[in-house]
Amino acid sequence: MPRTNRSIRTLAAMLGASVVLALAAGPALACGGLIGPNGAVNLLRTTTFAGYHDGNEHYVTAFEFAGGGGAFGSLTPLPGVPTSVEKGGDWTLQRLRNETEPEEALRFAFPAAGEASSDGAEVLLEVTIDALDLTVLRGGADEVGRWATEHGFRLPPDAPEVLEFYAARSQIFMAAAFDPTAAAERGQQVGDGTAVHITIPTDDPWVPLRILALGKTGSEPVEADVYLLTDASPTLLPAPDGFNGMSLDHSAKASPELLADLRSDRGMDWVPETAWLTKVAIDADASQLGFDLAVDATGAGSPSRVDAGLDLPGAIDPTVASTIRWAVGLSFMVLGIGGVLVLITRKPSDGGLRPA
Repeated sequence: MPRTNRSIRTLAAMLGASVVLALAAGPALACGGLIGPNGAVNLLRTTTFAGYHDGNEHYVTAFEFAGGGGAFGSLTPLPGVPTSVEKGGDWTLQRLRNETEPEEALRFAFPAAGEASSDGAEVLLEVTIDALDLTVLRGGADEVGRWATEHGFRLPPDAPEVLEFYAARSQIFMAAAFDPTAAAERGQQVGDGTAVHITIPTDDPWVPLRILALGKTGSEPVEADVYLLTDASPTLLPAPDGFNGMSLDHSAKASPELLADLRSDRGMDWVPETAWLTKVAIDADASQLGFDLAVDATGAGSPSRVDAGLDLPGAIDPTVASTIRWAVGLSFMVLGIGGVLVLITRKPSDGGLRPA
């Protein structure tokens, strides 16, 4: 349900909150434990930035590789159709880490399209960024699953359920395939990352988290850092309480120095003069992540339970249902009291029988 002036419907998954899958020659995998066909590729803890301003949601994330050269891919649910998918800034994510993890300061230095495929999924956008081939798709869970399978992805057994979980709210997905040959030709080394910046016009925010657990067993760890930049302190659902696999690591007005640094990076001139910075750390067992993160970027309302994956689309919010029940009950009570008062105050007519 759209809400005026509401920010991002995020990280439908942000690319950094995407599911990472092996291509056909390798095993099925998810983020945090990436292994390619040669068993030597690993994806480090993911970091994603989601900012919202002037009706646009901006996602910046990077794949960072810790070894090997095997092929892999990812499938990311998105909250809407991107207007652009482009190479991200060189150091935005590092600058954000530095802002919330000061001990890292010495490690970094900062400078001052529309054709349908045979399987039913519609290809909306195709772009290559460094060694990543990115395809934005529109389709339901079955169509996107078939497209992924026919293009070399091996989906884990729980993929149909998870894809349906997202397709019920948004049928936009982004597939990313890593080309190890292109990486070698570019001279990409272990630890190098490719930043991607996605711009999505939207007014209803959520950050996909459940997809991080795709292909993982219940006790396997899921780790990620999500940075939010909003005009005001946001309201989150579920609230990161430290017991649900999420913790609120940082929540404060962004410093002018941070905003100036972010604004000077590639594609980041949209960053406003004032904003609020939030960091949510994900350290969970896969079994804990049965939800997404809904965001009310104004901080003035309640995030949508549908956006959080807690209710199906069309369901009545429990708080609304409770209000309706209370109002109906009050109405019956008022009518009942009114009826009693009428009986008490009503006088018999002149023609009525009276005792002799």
